[in-house]
Amino acid sequence: MKIRTIGRHARESFKSIGRNGWMTFASVSAVTVTLILVGVFFVIMMNLNRVAETVEEDVEIRVHIDVAATKENQDSLKAELEAIPEVKSVTFSSKEQELDALVKSMGEEGKAFKLFEQDNPLNDVFIVKTKKPNDTMKVAKKVESFAYVAKVKYGQGKVEKLFKFINASRNVGIVLILGLFFTAVFLISNTIKITIFARRKEIKIMRLVGATNGFIRWPFFLEGLWLGVIGSILPIVLISIAYYRAYDYLKPKLTGTFIEVLPFTPFVYQLSGLLLLMGALIGIWGSMMSVRKFLKV
Repeated sequence: MKIRTIGRHARESFKSIGRNGWMTFASVSAVTVTLILVGVFFVIMMNLNRVAETVEEDVEIRVHIDVAATKENQDSLKAELEAIPEVKSVTFSSKEQELDALVKSMGEEGKAFKLFEQDNPLNDVFIVKTKKPNDTMKVAKKVESFAYVAKVKYGQGKVEKLFKFINASRNVGIVLILGLFFTAVFLISNTIKITIFARRKEIKIMRLVGATNGFIRWPFFLEGLWLGVIGSILPIVLISIAYYRAYDYLKPKLTGTFIEVLPFTPFVYQLSGLLLLMGALIGIWGSMMSVRKFLKV
């Protein structure tokens, strides 16, 4: 296709947007409203997913070493733990370190435990992290049978419920995002279809004078693209401003907790690109699907 022809199609698409003011407003409004819904829900789901990942990373197996184990026994046990395919890392924590952590975790009340510094009743511990959080339970059960293991702790019962909740949340989130996306496609394509239906006579006249399907289709193709892009601008601006303010408000309050939200950048840039692309694709798809019925002989 010649550049001059592409320029002609672009001019026609802009003229059409100007001529069909109310239809253009309806199409852009449909894109705007649906992309705001998709964008807001996407922000919520991505941040929930970030929180879930943070929680999963904190899940660990604490292998309490038998007090009768010698240094050689401990080294042997560590080698066995590291040999498990699902294990990512094994870190040693002495009973002195365990007592210090206990005292710090209990604040003022923990000072009473300093009496045990001379006769520490705690065990040395191996802290085991798995490559995949979901392997925690399987690895813990395997480790229980190892020699010189006094007990194994990994939040039994709570961890299983946590992973079930996280997996269910992710699955529900994916279904809802897809549902919103296809709802957006349906609404926008039908709005654009009304626009094209109002111009069906124009399409028939172009067919009668010998215009090819491709020649007729291109202005509508570009018009759908412009409508999608224009409709995505307001959602991008509104969501970016709202997320900036929410992030600025929540960041100091969440410092020191296990909850983390996605940083403003590059998340907002990625989301903006996604919404822009989604708007353009939906506009193009709606235009092409709608104009096809009028190009049939």
